[in-house]
Amino acid sequence: MADPQAVNRAKTDARQHHDPQIRGFASDNYAGAHPEVLAALALANGGHQVAYGEDEYTEHLQRVFRSHFGQRAQAFPVFNGTGANVVALQAVTDRWGAVIAADTAHIHVDECGAPERIGGLKLLTVPTPDGKLTPELIDREAHGWEDEHRAMPQVVSITQSTELGTVYTPDEVRAICDHAHERKMLVHLDGSRIANAAATLDVPMRAFTNAAGVDILSFGGTKNGAVFGEAVVVLNPDAVGAMKHLRKLSMQLASKMRFVSVQLEALLAKDLWLRNARHANAMAQRLATGAREIPGVEILYPVQSNGVFARLPHDVSERLQKRYRFYFWDESAGVVRWMCAFDTEESDVDGFLTALRAEMAR
Repeated sequence: MADPQAVNRAKTDARQHHDPQIRGFASDNYAGAHPEVLAALALANGGHQVAYGEDEYTEHLQRVFRSHFGQRAQAFPVFNGTGANVVALQAVTDRWGAVIAADTAHIHVDECGAPERIGGLKLLTVPTPDGKLTPELIDREAHGWEDEHRAMPQVVSITQSTELGTVYTPDEVRAICDHAHERKMLVHLDGSRIANAAATLDVPMRAFTNAAGVDILSFGGTKNGAVFGEAVVVLNPDAVGAMKHLRKLSMQLASKMRFVSVQLEALLAKDLWLRNARHANAMAQRLATGAREIPGVEILYPVQSNGVFARLPHDVSERLQKRYRFYFWDESAGVVRWMCAFDTEESDVDGFLTALRAEMAR
C-alpha cells in the first residue's frame, strides 16, 4: 500500500510548468496523452506484474494486434520510434545488407544516423517528388546483389503516412511489396503515423500492411495519443528470427513493459486510434483550406494526413513563429510544416489562420 502522506506530499510538490491552453503546430509529439490512455495507465498501475513483457497486459496486447494485423502478427513493444525502426531493420538485414528508402525518410533524415551507426546497415536513398517510393524508383538502387564491393539491397522501407504528409494506397503498397519480393527483398513499413493513413484511406490498417505483403512494421503510438511507446510488429514470422534477443540487445526492452502495452491496448482495443487520427486529419484539412484562401500562401503537397506543408515569405514565418510554434521544413526555400494533433481544436486552427492572414497583410 502506498503511504497516504507520501501521496499527499507528491501532490503538494507537483507544479504545472506550462499553460495547458496553448497549442501550436510544430509536431503531434507536442501533444499530451489522451485521457483514455492516462486512465489505462492508472488502471495498470496497481500491484505487481511480471517484468520484461511477461505481464498480463503484454500478453493481451498480442490478441489486440492480431485482430488488426492477422493471426501471424507478433508485437514487440519498444520505447520509441527510432528504436522501433532500428530493431525492425536489423531483424530483416544481414551485416552486409542495405535498405532502400526515400531521401525524405525519417530513418535517413531524422534519426541521427542510428540505423547506420547502431543498426550497422547501409541506407540507399532515392529522391521522390512526394515522399513515396514506386517500383521504378526502387530499381534505381535495387541492383548489385552479387557485387561484393556494394552493400546488398535486402529491404525496402516505406513510410505511411510519409514525411511529406502523403499516403500510399493499398494497391501502391502491394505493387512495392510484389516488386521487392520478386527481387528477394523484404518490405518494412515505418508506421509512426499509420493511424492517420488508415483514417484518410478509410480502410483497416491490415489493407496496406499484412494484406499487401509488408513483412515487418514499426507501429506508432506516441503521435496518436500515447505518453510513450511504439511496437515492432512482425507480420511475416518466416522472415524474422530472434526478435526477443534483438530487442534486448538494442536497449529497447522495457522492464515495466505493462505501461507500454496498456497504452497501445487503450488505443487499439476499440476505436480510439481511429478517432484520434480522424480528428487530427480533419484539423489539417481545415488548416489547409483556410491557408489556401490567403493570397501568397502556397500549399505544396496533397494534404492526406495531419500535416500541411506550405511556402510563404520567410519574414512572415519568423513573425508568426513568435505567436505559434512550428518548424521550417526547408528554410532556404521558405517551406514550413504545420502539424495537427488529436487535441488540436477548431479554435486553434482558426486563431492561427487569423494570425497568418494578418502577417501576410503586413
